[in-house]
Amino acid sequence: MRRLLRLSIVSAAMLTANAYAATLIHAGKLIDATNNQVQSGMTIVIEGNQIISVESGFKKASDQDTIIDLRDATVMPGLMDMHVHISSQNNGQASYMERFTLNEADYALKGVMYAEKTLLAGFTTIRNLGDGYNETVALRNAINKGMIDGPRIYTAAKSIATTGGHADPTNGQSRRFEADPGPKQGVVNGVDEARKAVRQRYKDGADLIKITATGGVLSVAKSGQNPQFMQDEVEAIVATAKDYGMTVAVHAHGTEGMQRAIKAGVDSIEHGTYMDADTIKLMKKHGTYYVPTIMAGAWVAEKAKIDGFFPELVRPKAARIGPLIQETFARAYKAGVKIAFGTDSGVSAHGDNAEEFALMVEAGMPAIEAIRSATYHAAKLLKVDDQLGTIEKGKLADLIAVAGDPLADIKTMQDVIFVMKDGQIYKQ
Repeated sequence: MRRLLRLSIVSAAMLTANAYAATLIHAGKLIDATNNQVQSGMTIVIEGNQIISVESGFKKASDQDTIIDLRDATVMPGLMDMHVHISSQNNGQASYMERFTLNEADYALKGVMYAEKTLLAGFTTIRNLGDGYNETVALRNAINKGMIDGPRIYTAAKSIATTGGHADPTNGQSRRFEADPGPKQGVVNGVDEARKAVRQRYKDGADLIKITATGGVLSVAKSGQNPQFMQDEVEAIVATAKDYGMTVAVHAHGTEGMQRAIKAGVDSIEHGTYMDADTIKLMKKHGTYYVPTIMAGAWVAEKAKIDGFFPELVRPKAARIGPLIQETFARAYKAGVKIAFGTDSGVSAHGDNAEEFALMVEAGMPAIEAIRSATYHAAKLLKVDDQLGTIEKGKLADLIAVAGDPLADIKTMQDVIFVMKDGQIYKQ
């Protein structure tokens, strides 16, 4: 795969000549994401991979400094997508056959391609919520070592399900294939297996835990919303994850599955389709984040109209559940639920992540709050807000820019013209 030409922020010669050489970004408009305000005519000073200061006006550079002129653009923190499947992308019926035709290496190589697309779309950090073979652990490590280009990845590796649940990898398979996976494969029944599955994820190198607390849309199983973990199983997962310093993300469409997970102390609910008033109250009480994935719902609803695109067991679920997520998001936002940006990319195409912003604004969220859901709030959910999510002194230099004003036209977020991650420029 073609490697991006990396543009060094400060050359080695500059560093040798002057230890204080810096990169100065002149921002016409600045959304630092610390609040809902937009500032004009600002300079961001960067040394190495760290923001040194944010100053009013266009600061003059010394002979050793580098200036990046973004005076006609809006600069903001690198975007963060809290629900991605970076090593796969849905292609209807063909995707269901890939389980039988592709190996771990195939998914890992797909991940390299999709990671580059995601980074160039302005998403410098992602939370990967499920893969098949722990390939995203290897992908994360390769990106961190600078071997390949991609966003900063926090991965759950293989999701945890119950037998026949949404993330049971053997759903829909003939019995001649492996039909009784266990905790190592991310399938549990009972408290002891639930604990073992979390510990296995830790052993495999996962950063966090993802469970499928209810049925799902795209799995080859009848129900898209039934609860699939007992209360004691969810509680065991959360308690064990906390012992290992891991957060817990929960796929959930149905009300009962959501409520069991929230009461157990999980960190986020993904999708949340049938969230009712009682569930919203629980989420506010426990401070649980909601990651809506509106565009995934819209995508599956549209594809359900095409004869033969999905298996017949999947098609009615996609047609029924998909269109509801935007409405759920609107009610949750209005009620004051904490919201972090997430797309479920891998269902829809990687690189199109920013289309979610338009759907959020269409449902009633102001553009600035949608942007903060993908910066400030995403960093809070990941518990990395001491390093990422805002443009402030001491934070890592993850910055993007768009031409024009995204508060006037949120679709501007789909045309990122500048990407810096960890002090390195990937798009200019």
